[in-house]
Amino acid sequence: MNDPRIAPISRKTFLSKAIKCLGGIVGLGAATGAYAFGWERTWLDVVRIHLTIPGLGDSYKGTKLIHFSDAHLGHYMETSDLQAVVSVIQNEHPDIICFTGDLVDESISPLAAAIPILDQLQAPLGKFAVLGNHDYRINQQKSVREGLAASGFEVLENRHVAVTKNGESLYMAGVEDVLHGKPDLAQAISDIPEGEKVILLVHEPDFADEAAKYPIHLQLSGHSHGGQVRLPWFGHLVTPPLARRYVQGLYRVGPDQMPVYVNRGLGTTILPVRFFCRPEITVLTLQ
Repeated sequence: MNDPRIAPISRKTFLSKAIKCLGGIVGLGAATGAYAFGWERTWLDVVRIHLTIPGLGDSYKGTKLIHFSDAHLGHYMETSDLQAVVSVIQNEHPDIICFTGDLVDESISPLAAAIPILDQLQAPLGKFAVLGNHDYRINQQKSVREGLAASGFEVLENRHVAVTKNGESLYMAGVEDVLHGKPDLAQAISDIPEGEKVILLVHEPDFADEAAKYPIHLQLSGHSHGGQVRLPWFGHLVTPPLARRYVQGLYRVGPDQMPVYVNRGLGTTILPVRFFCRPEITVLTLQ
C-alpha cells in the first residue's frame, strides 16, 4: 500500500535528479584526475628524518644524507622537472647523495640532457647510485650506468666504497637490480672490516628480508612509488613485485631491527598520476 505521506515522484523528476547526481560523480572524478595529474604529481615533498645508527663514528654524527629515487625520465617527467629537483637538493647542502634507481622509463633518449643536470649535484662525501628494474628492462643498463658515472655518481653494483672523514670510515654498498640483475650482497660487502657501519642501496625494498641477515646498518630503496595512488584509511592500492612488504617510509627489519627507508620516488610509471602520495626527496640526518 502506498504511504500517503510520501509524495510520488515523476519519471521526469527522477531522471533529472539521477542525471545531476551522475554529473556530480563525473565532475568529482574529473577534478580528482586533474589534481592527481596536474598538481600532486609535481608537488615535491621534502621529508626530514633524524636516524640513529648505534656506534656511528663521531665524524659522521649530523651527516646529512639525501636520498632520491625513481625519476622515470621520459614518462611525463622532463629534464626541466629534474632541474627543479636538483635545485632543491643543492639548497639542502647535503654531505652524501644517494639515488636508488629507475633513472629512465622506456627509453634512454632523455639521458644525454640529464647528465649535465645531475652533474650539478655536489656532496663532499660522495654521490652513490644503483640501477632499477626499468634501467635494466629496456636493456640499456650499460648506457644508464655510464650516464650516472659521467654525472659523478659511484654506481654500486655488487660492490662498496669507503667514505673517510677524520680517519673514520663509513661504507656505502649496493647490489644489482633484484628483478633483472644478479644481486650479490656477500660480494658487495666483502672485505669490509668487522664492526664498520654499512649503508646499502638496493632498488627493491623487499630485499630487506635478505639484507637483514648481513651486517647492514641502513638500507635505502625506492621502486614502490609509495603505491603512487593511496586512498584515505585504506592506503596504497597496488605496488610492484618486491615492494609488497615495505612500501613507504621507515621500517625496522629482522632481529637486529635494521632500518629500511623506502622513498616514494620522483616520477610515475604506467599512469602519470599521484594521489595522496607526493613525490619525495628524503633528508636523513644521521645520529
